[in-house]
Amino acid sequence: MYLADSRGSKAPVAPDTTIRPGRRPPAVPGTVLALGAVSLITDISSEMVTAVLPLYVVAALGLSPLGFGLLDGINNGVGALVRLAGGHLADRGGRRHKMVAGIGYGLSAFCKPLLLLAHTLPVISAVLALDRTGKGLRTAPRDAMISLSTPPERLGRAFGVHRAMDTTGALLGPLAAFAVLRVTVDGYDAVFAVSGCVAALGVLVLVLFVPRQVASAPRRAPEHGAPRPDAGGPTSREPRATLRDSVALLRRPALRRLTVCAVLLGLTTVSDSFLYLLLQRELRLPVHLFPLLPLGTAATFLLLAVPMGAVADRVGRRRLFLAGHGFLLLGYGLVLLASRDAGASVVVAVLVLHGAFYAATDGVLAAATARVVPPDHQGAGQALVGTGQALARFVCSLAFGAAWTLWGGRTALAITAAALVAAAVAASFVLRTADEVSA
Repeated sequence: MYLADSRGSKAPVAPDTTIRPGRRPPAVPGTVLALGAVSLITDISSEMVTAVLPLYVVAALGLSPLGFGLLDGINNGVGALVRLAGGHLADRGGRRHKMVAGIGYGLSAFCKPLLLLAHTLPVISAVLALDRTGKGLRTAPRDAMISLSTPPERLGRAFGVHRAMDTTGALLGPLAAFAVLRVTVDGYDAVFAVSGCVAALGVLVLVLFVPRQVASAPRRAPEHGAPRPDAGGPTSREPRATLRDSVALLRRPALRRLTVCAVLLGLTTVSDSFLYLLLQRELRLPVHLFPLLPLGTAATFLLLAVPMGAVADRVGRRRLFLAGHGFLLLGYGLVLLASRDAGASVVVAVLVLHGAFYAATDGVLAAATARVVPPDHQGAGQALVGTGQALARFVCSLAFGAAWTLWGGRTALAITAAALVAAAVAASFVLRTADEVSA
């Protein structure tokens, strides 16, 4: 381990896992908690918009499901493409993860008030593209900082804690949107304005409380990779990672398997917004209750994120990621089988399964990726897997919106459920040679 130079030189920075005499090692590094606080605040802002956006564009602006599918596809596709650039830039010279993440958070905060001026599909699309650019920039550097500051045997727990804090924001965001809609006249505009203020607070917390550089916690050599020659923190003489080096990470069998698996299953993952629209329309829920639907997903995710992360550390992250899609398939089945007179229990069951799906897949996939990527390429490695998954979900959003427009929501979901079964079988075949112990 290395100690930080109090004179401000470019000496390596001490890892979060440094243990003082007589003290037990922290269960979760301080960097993870600080990033969790930033994500919590930012997610309140984001979910305030996400909770009302589907109803806003479909009911208030009169867009078709195909038009909303285009918007939802932008949410996934643009961020996915930018994520590669964000991960690569963060890995270059001195691991500038905080700087790149800060630019991403700031850009998203800037976009929230712009929704006040967006009343047509082209303008809304442009604002969402800019917002997703910010999300794409920040996601890989943030996950890289988590993985670099955490020992490999606790990666699942660390990502679980971060995702639980993030999901707390996702839980509070729809509640805030619901409250704003109830007490204001121009409800949607008020939601967008308050969301922008909250996002600015998240950027401030990042600047003040997240360390400028994060050094690597002690770890073994990455799976199927050569040992890293220097186990310390970044130095001024460390070679810069090139874009070719970042793309070449896919030559690693373990990372390639994860990426293929994420893409296959992402192609059959219906976006949250479409699932909530289906629940609202098929079960005839009152419109004013729509912003509360994400709460069921978020509450379950919050309760299960840390336990699922701990389970993943014991039984294998790839295996749990694959099993998590079984919860999603059960949710699809409940929506398809429910009648229009079904009670609130069906809605609650679908949202619980949806939250369990996220708890078993979101942070778990990031933890599995961190284990098979060298420390100097954590940003790029996280970006490669995340980009593949997000682009696949972009395709799914477009295809699902088109199928809904042509054949109806139930038929579109039935086709997606059948495709998910096929994708899960294919993904299990891809991962059957994976080393679950090192995952």
